[in-house]
Amino acid sequence: MDAPHRATLARSVRLLKAFRTEQTDPEHFYGLMARDTVAQLRSYTRLDGATVIDVGSGSGFFTRELRAAGARCAGVEVDAGEMTAFGRAPGDSVLGSALQLPFRTDGADVCFSSNVLEHVPEPWRMAGEMVRVTRPGGIVYLSFTNWLSPWGGHETSPWHYLGGDRAARRYERKHGRPPKNLHGTSLYPVSVSATLGWARGRADVEVLDALPRYHPRWARGVTRIPGIREVVTWNLVLILRKRPREATRHTG
Repeated sequence: MDAPHRATLARSVRLLKAFRTEQTDPEHFYGLMARDTVAQLRSYTRLDGATVIDVGSGSGFFTRELRAAGARCAGVEVDAGEMTAFGRAPGDSVLGSALQLPFRTDGADVCFSSNVLEHVPEPWRMAGEMVRVTRPGGIVYLSFTNWLSPWGGHETSPWHYLGGDRAARRYERKHGRPPKNLHGTSLYPVSVSATLGWARGRADVEVLDALPRYHPRWARGVTRIPGIREVVTWNLVLILRKRPREATRHTG
């Protein structure tokens, strides 16, 4: 039996330390993140035998870990270069947009996405697509880095607090090249409050959980504090269950 996910302080320290190796040792960093995330997802739903869609699958670290947990997982990625970034293309992944997922309605037991929402120009369209392809009773796992967190500007952080365009210009002056995650082109401000508002405003989903992804369990309450949550959350995990159509009609 797989060990349960434990959101301890030691686990938080381990994950945050791993961020320093993202560029130098991506196999270690993304492998650790994928294992931790799949364990977290498993606490909400059974993965063995489940059909899972990995939205923004990149080079397939999460896809592979989901398969190792027994899921039938297909990935979708918009950037062909990302799919082979580490010299190995993930199998059963397709080239496609998160804004128009190439999967049938109600086809997946789980729709999963890690750190993609802030990279699309229409985040609620992407989130809506994730709900669409999930079957009634199925789970949507949506995680992203919120803009006002210390890492909201990605490699331009923390200068994004002075404005995304200014942070990008500073990065280019310092490094002689523009950042990979360019404000307004491949990186967009998304807030915790707007995300929670979107989810709670939909009649076809139930919000099972909303928590800071990397924090210990005792810190999960920060997502309920307006203003503070935008900085302290760092990375929001939203867990949704798609309602049966009968329930949607009653609540709509």
